[in-house]
Amino acid sequence: MSATIISDPMVISAPETQPAASKLVTESEVEFVMCDCCGLTEECTLAYIERVRVRYHGNWICGLCAEAIKDEIIRCERLISTEEAMTKHMNFCKKFKTSGPPPNPTVHLISAMRQILRRSLDSPRALRSTPSSPTKTEPEICGPGLTRSESCFPTLSGS
Repeated sequence: MSATIISDPMVISAPETQPAASKLVTESEVEFVMCDCCGLTEECTLAYIERVRVRYHGNWICGLCAEAIKDEIIRCERLISTEEAMTKHMNFCKKFKTSGPPPNPTVHLISAMRQILRRSLDSPRALRSTPSSPTKTEPEICGPGLTRSESCFPTLSGS
């Protein structure tokens, strides 16, 4: 599962005698909301819920599904709208929910991890390396490598 970091301030309790404080409480009230794609329930402020609904055409989308929708837009060969990507992702989630659990979840997980590993090993090395890592165009550093002359741990004496 995914956790969404919310930067909105949250006030847990405020005295009712201060009208300004009660206004802050109304703006920062926390509510449970369910993702319209996957059904995950998150606890969010009303302001955050409203911002997400505006961004996703009235639907509330959790952070994990939002990333999947962004990925769908990037992966598609043609330019698609956020709404179209969201529809594709919602259809995927519906198919996933109705398919039921795999007959042997452990074997299914191992198979999925094997597939991810194979994909990462088959991808070009340039895509996997970090920008700061050396490439083959840079000259190789010649000289003796670092070797350990003795153990890092002090020897244990019998006395």
